[in-house]
This record gives sequence, structure tokens and C-alpha cells, in this order.
Amino acid sequence: MAGPSRRGGRGAVGLAAAAVLLAAAPPFLSAYALTLLTQALIYAIFAMSLDILLGYTGLPSLGHAAYFGTAAYTVALLATEYRAGFWTCLVAALAAAAVAGALFAPLAIRATGTYFLMITLALGMVVWGLAFRWVSVTKGDNGISGLERPTLGPWSFAGDAAFYYLTLAFFAGAAACLVLVVRSPFGMSLMGIRESEARMRSLGYNVWLHKYLAFVLAAAFGGLAGVLWAYYNGFVSPVEVQLVTSVEALLMVALGGSGTLVGPALGAGLIVFLKNFVSLYTKRWLLILGGVYICVILFAPGGIIGALRGWGALRGWAALRRWRPPGARAT
Repeated sequence: MAGPSRRGGRGAVGLAAAAVLLAAAPPFLSAYALTLLTQALIYAIFAMSLDILLGYTGLPSLGHAAYFGTAAYTVALLATEYRAGFWTCLVAALAAAAVAGALFAPLAIRATGTYFLMITLALGMVVWGLAFRWVSVTKGDNGISGLERPTLGPWSFAGDAAFYYLTLAFFAGAAACLVLVVRSPFGMSLMGIRESEARMRSLGYNVWLHKYLAFVLAAAFGGLAGVLWAYYNGFVSPVEVQLVTSVEALLMVALGGSGTLVGPALGAGLIVFLKNFVSLYTKRWLLILGGVYICVILFAPGGIIGALRGWGALRGWAALRRWRPPGARAT
């Protein structure tokens, strides 16, 4: 059987191969496929940020779109009303998403399980209501348009290929930061809280503070995805903060496999491509996505990554049963 170091080596090789493929892909893709790949990278950041809550802390949220949309609206307002530059918009949007998370967290983490889910749903609907009703700022259902893609020094990211590479760079940076977080002692304590809050509390951990920091961290990375989406789409509307956006993020995490960062990224890619291709043929693509979600819960509760690990474990067990000491005769 493969040991942890060998599996880690295989994982590193796989990630390196994926990075090379993503960097080399644009010249070989059509414009439409490149836009889908850009969307997939943005939603991968969004899904990985939700996985900090769902997969590593055990807190399923139905309001994660609130931070995605808060950051997107911040960028849209600053860029169109005040002509702010990219870095100003980025810092302000991340701060706005983190502040929203810091304000919502004390209300949400008082509860667990279904009650946490319902509180996050209510908080998400509050942000959606503000986006929809605060017409003087958000322009209501009409949304904010006219957002141009950034220019950094001599480099313009207006083109699809250039913006794809900008998104890829932020995706790589976000993934690296999240890997450091989940492998740190803080990340290990989050997994301990996911398994048993009472045990972690008895060991002397401040469970409330760990959950609070995880909530704010997830909100900030969700905001990063919102920043990239605002520049990618050039238009921000209440759709960015509605319940469907939060449900899609949950579906991405569940489909790919929670508790891993690769799983949500993989799930995001599959959902983006499935949604765009299925919506070409039917307007009821949400019904189909719901069916996919039910099938995953019933037949692969660990998601794609969980199913692959299970398959690998079965192969390892079969190899162990076939193994015989040197010189031994099979019976």
C-alpha cells in the first residue's frame, strides 16, 4: 500500500501537472471555453472559502453569497462612482467582506447544525434585501454596470486571456494561503472542533474564538472571489447575493468532497461547465443540478474525492490480501 509520503508525492505531482495544464491551456481553447475556465477558477476560490466552514469546521452555511456579493458591490461602487484603482478596490472589498463576516459571526456561531444553517440563510437574505431595496446605492434590480477590467501599470487585463491569467494568479495565491491555514495548528484545531466541540473545549481550546476566526477567514476569501467576479462580469446585481448562489457553492463543495481543498475546486469546475452546457438545452437546469446533488448525497456522500479515496482503499486492501511472504505458497 502507498504510504502517506508516497501519496503526498503523488498529490504534489498531480497539482503541478494541473498547474502546468491551466497555464498552458489558453492558446488551445476557444473564447467561450476560456471564459468558462475563468468562471471555474473564480468559483473554485468561492467554494474553497466555504469549505473552511463546511469541511474543516463542520458549519454548513446557506448565506456565503453575502460576502461574495458584498465584495462585488464594493468593487462596482468604488470603480464606477469614484474611479478607484484595482488595488484600492481589492483592499476595500476584502475589508468589507471580512467586516460583514465579523458582524454576522457572533449571531451565527451561537448555534450549530440546522439552526446555524437557518441563521446564515436569514443573514444572507438580509444582504440580498439590501441589494434589492437600497436602490439609491445598489441601483436595485437594475444592478451596477460599466465596470471595466483592471489595468496594472503597463499591463492591461481587458482581454479574456490576460484576465484569465490574472484570475489564475489569484487562484494559486488563494489556494496556497488556504493550504497553509488548513495544515497549521489552527487548521488542525478546526478539524478537532468539527469532530467534537466538547472534547476540544475540555482540552482548553477556545472553541468560540476558533469558529469566529474561521467564519471571518471564509468571508474574506469569499470576498476575493466576489472581487474577481465583479471585474470578470462587468456587472453586479442582486443575483450575486441571492440564495441560489449560496446553494451552488454548497453543491460545489458536496460534489467535489468537503474537507479537502482540491474537492471544492474540482466541484466548482464541474458545476460551472455542467450549468453552462445544460442551460443551452433547457431552462430547468437548476432541477438537473438538484438531481445531481441528491445523487451525490445518496451514492457518494464523500464527493468525488471521497469516492476516489474509497476506490484507492479498496485496491490497497485487495493488494494486501493477495500479498504473500517470499517463499510462501498460495493456498
